[in-house]
Amino acid sequence: MTPRPDSPRRWWHLTSPRDGSPADPGTGEAPGAHEPTPPEEAAPSGITVRPQPPDGASAERTGSWRAGLSLEQLRRSSGAGPEGEGRPAALPVRALRLTTLILAVALAYYGAGRLGLLRQVVVEGATVTPLWLPSGVAVAALFAFGPRIAPGIALGMLAVTSSISPVSGYSVLIAVGNTLAPLASWYLLRLAGFRPSLERLRDGLALVFLGALGGMTVSAAVGTGTLLATDKILTAHAWPVWAAWWAGDALGVLVVSPVLVVLFRPRLPRDTLGWVELLGLFAVTAALTWVAIYSPLDLLFLVFPLLIWAALRFELTGSAPAALIVSVLAVTAATNQQGPFAGRAMGEIMVNLQAFNVSVALTGLLLSSLVTERRHVRERIEDACQELAEVVDTLAPGASGRRARGAEAPGPEEGEGHGGTGAGWGAG
Repeated sequence: MTPRPDSPRRWWHLTSPRDGSPADPGTGEAPGAHEPTPPEEAAPSGITVRPQPPDGASAERTGSWRAGLSLEQLRRSSGAGPEGEGRPAALPVRALRLTTLILAVALAYYGAGRLGLLRQVVVEGATVTPLWLPSGVAVAALFAFGPRIAPGIALGMLAVTSSISPVSGYSVLIAVGNTLAPLASWYLLRLAGFRPSLERLRDGLALVFLGALGGMTVSAAVGTGTLLATDKILTAHAWPVWAAWWAGDALGVLVVSPVLVVLFRPRLPRDTLGWVELLGLFAVTAALTWVAIYSPLDLLFLVFPLLIWAALRFELTGSAPAALIVSVLAVTAATNQQGPFAGRAMGEIMVNLQAFNVSVALTGLLLSSLVTERRHVRERIEDACQELAEVVDTLAPGASGRRARGAEAPGPEEGEGHGGTGAGWGAG
């Protein structure tokens, strides 16, 4: 190869050329003519780059621009250097995005809290909500955006409490407890390998026992402890207040979180008949629940066949909204002390109400998760069979088709000796 006088040489050939001749910086062979493999080092990001030339030689003069970036150039391009190049433009955008998410979560929490405050009961002198919707909103938001939006939960709770009473140390402690509880649920669910899509039975069980019943003990403990510290309830009444607080928060997770999963990841019917069936299911669920509650007979058990129908036909898309409809109607009747909750003490009403609502949520959630998991298993088996058929066709073209046609065609015994199905039954 004819060398070019203006061709740059790589730094690892400047001192000792291959043929032993003295180095001449003005002339040399073209880059890459007789070069050994240059030394490499790994960047922190996993990209293999060439090292910098010695003695402060620039990459452009030595030709290393063709071999790769130096570590210092990689750091500068990523903004990890001491000057932090590249970061000033990205930080304001990230900060604005995070601020928007926090405010959006706070607004959603506040709206759900105002809806929850429409129905309240007094248990041993403490006002509690039988169905605290914001707890489900908080858990779903943490799985959607991560724990960085936790300030939005605290701001939303402070906004809810400030709408009914002035902000005080009591309301701040309540906000802290209602923020720590979803964080505890999020952490426990993460440890259990929870998938927010609720497509496995283990995900439904984890949401029930870890996300709802486990994590919400934190908010109930902080809330009841705050009431005791401020002398708003007596020590003898701490347990009933804690149980009512815990049940309301847990029910919010069980009822609201699946509905939000359906809204963000819907699996809707594909034809008009399916839509008619789904909307008719919701209408029948609301009507039958109203009749069962306000009937002089105890007919609340009639809602469970509808929940089973919803889970089997539409999985979580049908069971989650149906469970929400039933729970809201039951809470309305309980707070008004009507239907099966009439003529009972408030403690007894709360026990019956929460037992019924938890049973409704468990039936819909667990059954829909089980049906979805079985559907995924069937789809994986079908995909495996399809791949196996393609492999067979590749190894022996037409073999799978001949085998399928042979399986469909009646054998000699079936066609000649026994005859058709109708002939066999007629001869018998």
